[in-house]
Amino acid sequence: QVQVVESGGGLVQNGDSLRLSCAASGRTFNSYAMGWFRQAPGKEREFVATITWSGGVTYYADSVKGRFTISRTNARNTVSLQMNSLKPEDTAVYFCAARGYDGFSHGGVALRGASFYGYWGQGTQVTVSS
Repeated sequence: QVQVVESGGGLVQNGDSLRLSCAASGRTFNSYAMGWFRQAPGKEREFVATITWSGGVTYYADSVKGRFTISRTNARNTVSLQMNSLKPEDTAVYFCAARGYDGFSHGGVALRGASFYGYWGQGTQVTVSS
């Protein structure tokens, strides 16, 4: 059983910063990649950012590139998402997702897809007021 838990959401103002954290745990779980997706009311879930555990390769959605930074922490299977210059359109529920190591290498197209990830957190609300 793998559990994915997010933390760090909240209400901020336009231009503020916020940091989200995510931890995946399981007795034998080793992540291949961990990423963030978000879903605004009435919209589909969309890719935000992801990072591979080995090599630390990162991918970002164009809408957040230059403002958001995803990084691994010292703790295994833990990542953070630093969000700067937040805008009202960043308002959404943010979900952390994880994929376990399977012995294969995967490209950016796969890593940007929600179906690539087998484990998901419950989500944390981020609200940016104008």
